Amino acid sequence: MPTAASAFGLRTRLVLTFLLVAAVSAVTTAALTYREARSAVLVGAQDTAVASFREEAERFVPSLPLDPESLRWNLYDIAARAKPHPWIVFAEYGSLRASSGDRPVSGVLTAELRRTAHTSPHGTFERVVKDGKAYLTIGMPVMTRVVAGGRAVPSGLVLFAVMPMTNEEVDIDALVTAARDGALPGLAVALVPALLAARSVLRPVRELRRAAHSMGGGQLDTRIAVRGRDEMAALASTFNESAARLEHSVQELRDAGTRARRFASDVSHELRTPLAGMLAVTDVLDEDAGTLDPDTARAVRLISAETGKLAVLVEDLMEISRFDARAVSLVTDEVDAAEAVRSTLSGRQWLDRIRTELPEGFRIRLDPRRFDVIVANLVGNALRHGAEPVTVRLSKRGGALIVEVHDNGPGIAPDALPHIFDRFYKADAARARSSGSGLGLAITEENVRLHGGTIHARNAPGGGALFTVELPFEGPASASGAPDGPLPAHASGPPDGRDGTGATA
Repeated sequence: MPTAASAFGLRTRLVLTFLLVAAVSAVTTAALTYREARSAVLVGAQDTAVASFREEAERFVPSLPLDPESLRWNLYDIAARAKPHPWIVFAEYGSLRASSGDRPVSGVLTAELRRTAHTSPHGTFERVVKDGKAYLTIGMPVMTRVVAGGRAVPSGLVLFAVMPMTNEEVDIDALVTAARDGALPGLAVALVPALLAARSVLRPVRELRRAAHSMGGGQLDTRIAVRGRDEMAALASTFNESAARLEHSVQELRDAGTRARRFASDVSHELRTPLAGMLAVTDVLDEDAGTLDPDTARAVRLISAETGKLAVLVEDLMEISRFDARAVSLVTDEVDAAEAVRSTLSGRQWLDRIRTELPEGFRIRLDPRRFDVIVANLVGNALRHGAEPVTVRLSKRGGALIVEVHDNGPGIAPDALPHIFDRFYKADAARARSSGSGLGLAITEENVRLHGGTIHARNAPGGGALFTVELPFEGPASASGAPDGPLPAHASGPPDGRDGTGATA
């Protein structure tokens, strides 16, 4: 199941990461700036107001006993000199209450402020938020001086100042708005270096991907330009070194394979002429074997049989070498599939041994000679290593002709199935010296591939081995390679059903 990270490309993840870092940095910087600016605004207004109010409280010397009306005018006078903003001044003296404002403000004053103001000779202050509005509240006791000793003592009169901090809140809101309005343009500006950074990081990655794709397509000389001395440059250098070693190793393997194929082809070609002479001699000896004594006749027949096997092996090797050298091509023609199968079985005198299900009307374009090899090898393999009856069945599936060859033998061992089309593979070690060359099924597979088809082997549910060939009705789009000349002698099928395969069905 794909993860959330895999749902985005590397470029997108890099840009998002860059923007996230930029956003976190911007938010952190804005938060710190806001905190310091807010503190500076509030503390500046607070210190100014407290210092100013303390001076007013120290300068105020009331005449006792207090007259409420004259006290109120004194409060108006103090409020008129308020800094940095207008105050509402409130006085308490015992049960006497007076205020410089028309609206009551005593509800803003907290019990703690009142208690501290009555007990501390230096006064106190608080910032209070009430009904969503911020206030600075200050409490200062009015002191009187005793003549004897010159010591100041509380007079019992306490002054309170309430200053709305509306202007400071407006300034703070402006800071928040500026930080918010500057964040989005900042992120938009940060997108440009994010894209440039992602491009610089991803460019060598894209080059590496293209180089790896080219190498996967067979261009082993692909290299990457090394720029700079960073980690990506080191990766490019490592890739180039690995590619050079791989190219060298593959070239060595190709040269070794070419030499091996040339050797097999040359040996097979050189053996054809002497084998042709030996086969002619053994044919003559076979005819005269009846006139020889039993031991000599048995030796003659053994030599003839082994010479025939050697001839089959040489022809198979030459055929395989042509496939390896890609020196084969198709000579296609439109044929009736059922008639082509019957022709193959009839030419090898197998019609009375094979069950057929060959519906008429399947016209297909293929190489008749190579199709003959396919059918002959599969049927001969079934007769040799399976058990009769053997069934050959034609059908149509989609745009492909299906050829099935089914025998009633023991089937194919499970461990042999993956290797059934390997060259020189024989499932039964006891048959290592059997008449087959071990190349028949490999040649069959190569012929099927040459037609653009597929071949599969499996064990049928009811028992026995089942080989299935699928050939497209239109044939391959094109064939490459030079003409391969005549097929080997055994490809046309000797009358004894010798198929040249060593695989076990």
